[in-house]
Amino acid sequence: MTSLIRGDASDSAGDGDADLLVNEVAGVPGGIGDAARRARAAAFDRWLTPLLPDRPGIALVAVGGLGRRQCAPYGDLDLVLVHAGVPGMDELAPKLWYPIWDAGLRLDHSVRTLAEALSVAQDDVKVALGLLDARYVAGDRELADTLARTAADHWRRTAVRQLPALREITEARWQAHGELAFLLEGDLKEAAGGLRDVGILRAIATAGITDALRPAVRAAHLRLLDTRDALHAQAGRRVDRLVAQERDGVAARLGLRQPAGDAASGAVAPHDGDVLLRRVAGDARTVSHALDDAWRAADRLRSRRRGADPRPARRPVARDVVEHDGELVLARTAIGARPDPSLSLRMAAAAATTRLPIARATCEWLAAYCPPLPSPWPAEARAALITLLGAGPGLVPAWETCDRYGLIDGWLPEWTRLRSLPQHNPVHRYTLDRHLVQAAYEASRHTRDVDRPDLLLLGAFLHDIGKGLPGDHSTAGAPLAEAVVARIGLPEPEVALIGTLVRLHLLLPDVATRRDLSDPVTIARVAEAVGDGATLDLLHALVRADAAATGPAAWSDWKGRLVAELVARVRTALDTGVLPAPPDPDPALLDGPLPVVHLTGDRVAVAAADRRGLLATVAGCLALHRLEVLSADASTVDGRALVECRVQPRYGLPPDPIALAGDLRRAVAGDVSVTQRLRGRALAARGSGAAPRVVWHRDAATDAVVLELRAADAAGLLYRVTCALDEADAQVRAARISTLGGDVVDAFYLVGGWPPDDERARLEAAVLAAV
Repeated sequence: MTSLIRGDASDSAGDGDADLLVNEVAGVPGGIGDAARRARAAAFDRWLTPLLPDRPGIALVAVGGLGRRQCAPYGDLDLVLVHAGVPGMDELAPKLWYPIWDAGLRLDHSVRTLAEALSVAQDDVKVALGLLDARYVAGDRELADTLARTAADHWRRTAVRQLPALREITEARWQAHGELAFLLEGDLKEAAGGLRDVGILRAIATAGITDALRPAVRAAHLRLLDTRDALHAQAGRRVDRLVAQERDGVAARLGLRQPAGDAASGAVAPHDGDVLLRRVAGDARTVSHALDDAWRAADRLRSRRRGADPRPARRPVARDVVEHDGELVLARTAIGARPDPSLSLRMAAAAATTRLPIARATCEWLAAYCPPLPSPWPAEARAALITLLGAGPGLVPAWETCDRYGLIDGWLPEWTRLRSLPQHNPVHRYTLDRHLVQAAYEASRHTRDVDRPDLLLLGAFLHDIGKGLPGDHSTAGAPLAEAVVARIGLPEPEVALIGTLVRLHLLLPDVATRRDLSDPVTIARVAEAVGDGATLDLLHALVRADAAATGPAAWSDWKGRLVAELVARVRTALDTGVLPAPPDPDPALLDGPLPVVHLTGDRVAVAAADRRGLLATVAGCLALHRLEVLSADASTVDGRALVECRVQPRYGLPPDPIALAGDLRRAVAGDVSVTQRLRGRALAARGSGAAPRVVWHRDAATDAVVLELRAADAAGLLYRVTCALDEADAQVRAARISTLGGDVVDAFYLVGGWPPDDERARLEAAVLAAV
């Protein structure tokens, strides 16, 4: 167990006691669990008690984790020194705080009279919540008990009035930290569904508004506390964000292991940390759902106190669905009749379109009594699913509510495998299940761009269904998606189209960022795979929805322009049967004295006397000015070597264009001083991580073969690789750079036919040596 006290030893009076505290708490087995937290709190109490002078009218009160006896291994101490107007507190308080600081503990402290503490609580809802945890530690017990009792009484009287302000603060925190259930690296304390939200539930329960701390919530809270404690112990410091590199270690400390039988199910065996992440997701969902219920109960109570009708009217919103008191419930006729298998889906669709929550009792009734759907689904159920997926902002909360009560598993048995499944990719911000729902939500923004919006929504929802299974997830997912939509009741041609969308959902972004769009072979291959314009439109919309649901690192204006350019060229080929001609070189590069350098926006164009190595020289100069090359094209026209690049700043602001143009001119003219700077900078900036790979593509271009390098991203990588290829007598006519988190997939078009085995091995060795 990592010790509680940090910092070097000092000569302060508290050091001996601090060392005793360390030894005492370190003896708690593992330091994780409710008993360990209470032992830490008791040890702190014993250590703090003698620090307070024995004077009447003064009390040391713990709030926060110490007040609740839930001390984390590396948590803060939250203390209030309350007094009854005793003089000399300015001198007394530092004598209490300094030994704590000297012991290396983080301290949040305040000094207040009883009246001041209650006054601040009246004006600041966060202080009011903090005082609900107030607990006597030392000094005048009656004064401390009075503070705790009065603060609780005040909260009960004013909670309904103060909760709107608390909700506003809470939603701002959620906006900043996201939802713990769906984040791959969520904050266990601050994210929605985390420990901070349990404190709000405790406050609502203290006010008597609703039974917010049900047994399931209490159990989830204890598991989240255990996870937080294990994270502190694993990291050796206070940290509340469950980052990827700590997950397996935290899981081991909690004794979580992947069940041995899972490997036989056909799924890829996950890490132990995945088991932890799925448990955290389930607990966060429990907390979030309970808090949603509690907010609604508070809203109803506040409405009644304002004089609203104590018997709210029932308003029909859909067949068998009625709004009652701000929630959706079943119509009485639906409860009395034999349940329709589509009833739960129709209720979910109504909740999503009206953005009203489903009452808890209704969810429980549907989970208990709604019969399973037949195969194929009735048309009413199929229509309800499409309505649900296309509802926009109402989709996610409605889906989450239904998932919380097990309704989704009744619609889609495959959902059990997908729920809370981590995605081990830095560009993804959500777990797989939330990513799929989010993709459907994002696809609803593009339904007017396609002929079949229903198929777009289904394709977006099912596009990653193959993740977690062996092999390429697009290939593995296609038959699974086809089986789902066949069960839903789609006709065979539409089933096949959904399979195509899932199988090809990465085609457009992969080709747009890794292949030469001016090459007729590139366009012909995509046109052949897609088949028709309607499918092309669906794939284009699906690409944008998938990227938006993935995270900000998955998309950029440059990537969007490339995909749009590819779609336009493929559409021309599909509509006319004629492949678009390659674009002509920039005329400005073909006239005037050499060298020619043009800088316009994200484009860098250079013309120089025809010579080998021009592309490498330009790439190195751009790296020297901290510019990333997104694409590069090299050609020779009338004895002039032309290089055109699309670039973006690697860090911060773009470089000084005058300095960049000057260096480019000197470099392509053979200035030795620029070349030396290029080599020194590039060789000092090599990447790290997994071993790089080279993949060859034989028929991907009209006049070239494609060498694809997969490696860790690094400044100057393109310069080093193009230099190596040049020295190996390979002519590069184009390069395409695709960055995926910390890795790149760089495609180099090498002029000529398919090299023999020994030649490929030689070129491959040269490239890998340069990386």
